Amino acid sequence: MGESWRLAVGTLTALPVRAVSAVDRRTARGAMLLAPAAVLPLGLVVTLVLVLGAAADLPPLAVAFVAVGALAMGSRALHWDGLSDTADGLTASYDRARSLEVMRTGTSGPAGVVATVVVLGVQVAALAAYVEVGWRAALAGVLVCLSRCALWIVCCTRVPPARPDGLGAAVTRTVPVPVAVVGGVLLSVVGGLVVLALTRRTVSRFGGVTGDVLGAAIEVALATTLLAWSWA
Repeated sequence: MGESWRLAVGTLTALPVRAVSAVDRRTARGAMLLAPAAVLPLGLVVTLVLVLGAAADLPPLAVAFVAVGALAMGSRALHWDGLSDTADGLTASYDRARSLEVMRTGTSGPAGVVATVVVLGVQVAALAAYVEVGWRAALAGVLVCLSRCALWIVCCTRVPPARPDGLGAAVTRTVPVPVAVVGGVLLSVVGGLVVLALTRRTVSRFGGVTGDVLGAAIEVALATTLLAWSWA
């Protein structure tokens, strides 16, 4: 459990933790299952930003931007990089090898930039509805944590890795199908379906998922889940 906890925290947050000695299937499975709990500090930061912004009577949109920025810093913007690379890979070519090579370069192309702007815009616009001194700000923090349930879907035992190496290969096929189904429910029906669609598309195009797809799934899940609950 300790190894899994350190892997989850070290991978999903910028918090300093001792390096994991070895990543076997059991450790990887535990890390993916612990993902929502591992980012609890990030959820608390988002809640705090929203509450303080509301208490200071600042414009909700500006507060939401700060909250999203703080969340990105708290995860080293790793998931945003994954979103950008995944979008570039999906639009680069119908050749699997070419798409994976584009994703590996790490540079943002037009599709990556547009995807980042759109998803970030949805997150900010939706999060503005949670800026208050009350339960809605706390709900936003909870949804930040639940958005990491997207990993339960992407790392389901029925989803193969696109490469034999890298983060995707280490953590894919580790989460049981029933847990993935629960993850979809926790994301809200909309969030779960969007992550499932992203997973199916990347498997179709790349032959599986990569670490970039994991990051993309998290950001898309957060955007859709915040939007789905913004009516509450």
